[in-house]
Amino acid sequence: MTGADPFLPAAHAPDVYALGGAVLVGLGVWGLLALRHLLRRVVAFNVIGSGIFLFFGAIAARGGGEPDPVPQALIITGIVVALSASALAVTLVAALAQRRGGAVLPGEGRQPPEAETDAK
Repeated sequence: MTGADPFLPAAHAPDVYALGGAVLVGLGVWGLLALRHLLRRVVAFNVIGSGIFLFFGAIAARGGGEPDPVPQALIITGIVVALSASALAVTLVAALAQRRGGAVLPGEGRQPPEAETDAK
């Protein structure tokens, strides 16, 4: 056994990763547009970022030969920035949920319980 994958030649691996990244971006955009809960939108935004990182890594690997450290450094930096932005977004969603009684924007879902009793 040579260690090579008989189903996926090494030359096509970047194409598969790029396709996987595009699928992740598509799923994330769908989640961002279709889901109403803010925490789910934060997760969808993270899925978009993961797809972009995967796609960018696949593009960097297409050159062949020696790997370029610049795209790798950009991806690592992007992951760190995405993690801190996600922590900030989750904190803001939690503060909104505590203040309003739910994590859905006004006009997009059911109203918080105190707003329903005021409307009667």
